[in-house]
Amino acid sequence: MAETLSLALGLLLVNAAILLFSTGAYSTRLKLANECGYTIWPGIVSGRGKPPVSTPTTSFTLEPGESASIFIPAGPWSGQLWARTLCSYDYTGRFTCLTGDCGTGSAECSSAQTVPLVTVAEFNISGNGGLDLYAVSSSLGYNLGILVVPHGGSGGDCMASGCVSDVEGGCKSETSGACNSTCFAFGARKYCCSGGHTRPDTCKRSPYSLYFKSRCPYVFGYMYADRRNDTRRVACASADYAITFCPHPSRHPVIGHPWLLPFTGPSIM
Repeated sequence: MAETLSLALGLLLVNAAILLFSTGAYSTRLKLANECGYTIWPGIVSGRGKPPVSTPTTSFTLEPGESASIFIPAGPWSGQLWARTLCSYDYTGRFTCLTGDCGTGSAECSSAQTVPLVTVAEFNISGNGGLDLYAVSSSLGYNLGILVVPHGGSGGDCMASGCVSDVEGGCKSETSGACNSTCFAFGARKYCCSGGHTRPDTCKRSPYSLYFKSRCPYVFGYMYADRRNDTRRVACASADYAITFCPHPSRHPVIGHPWLLPFTGPSIM
């Protein structure tokens, strides 16, 4: 019975996707794949003033080895995507996650505010002269690796972005518990770029952000990194994207320098 319901739901989602694309309501597909050895709860939110993505959005789970697709509305869109871990309901019915919690108390995220200790993939679709901009950020901390790979795009460089290194395994004790950012680990203004430290010359990289940079040089971990001109933010046009959580080095030939090599792995379909 459960298998029948699962198959029916899958066919419904496929048919809905075909309808959405045929009517032009949605233009970009994001395929999420879980290569972690544990369950994750994907989170995705649209930027301020941007339309929501299609369902399922953030109230579904991905077991190890599972994948699912979500669809981005046509026209300029921006938003963030991440993975929540160790989620559960308490006795009052409140839903929380150890990492990546979006603070709503439910499985569905409704705001762009995430709780620290989470790796985030950032997208700006068709908002820069028709180009998509995408990058992976550890400015809120790091809970697992994310790899973003474009498929079928043109223009820009259309390269993979993200990190497949085991950053968490080398975290300093002061920033552990997943991997905290220096701002949220210590709360000092010089690390949070606040108060009298709101300029690049007064809010400099910390030893911890330099550690992250050494392990994942093409992941943003510093507030004043130039996201417009920095090569860590990749550009592509008219592409769909495969987002892999906990990308396994043996399955991704882009390990070590994901921004230099075109993707040659499994099809997004």
